[in-house]
Amino acid sequence: MEIERLQAMVRDTYGARDRARGVEGTFAWFVEEVGELSRAIHRQGHDERMQEFSDVLAWLASLAELTGVDLAEAATRYADRCPKCDASPCVC
Repeated sequence: MEIERLQAMVRDTYGARDRARGVEGTFAWFVEEVGELSRAIHRQGHDERMQEFSDVLAWLASLAELTGVDLAEAATRYADRCPKCDASPCVC
């Protein structure tokens, strides 16, 4: 799935609920999901990791949508090289 399509799907599916919850509430859910991802990475198997990575990605898309950030545009910062040292592979 392309990142633009993911962000649009999240907006269309959850946008009204996310707007009602607001940025702060949505951010809190995102942080909770990151915690669940941490547990999955350290204590669970591949299937649980896949689920938690997808949850974190969806909540990130929700936050981006609520704050007017185009994730595809933001991702271009990492498209060809490290944004700090301007090299690939990174030499920082």
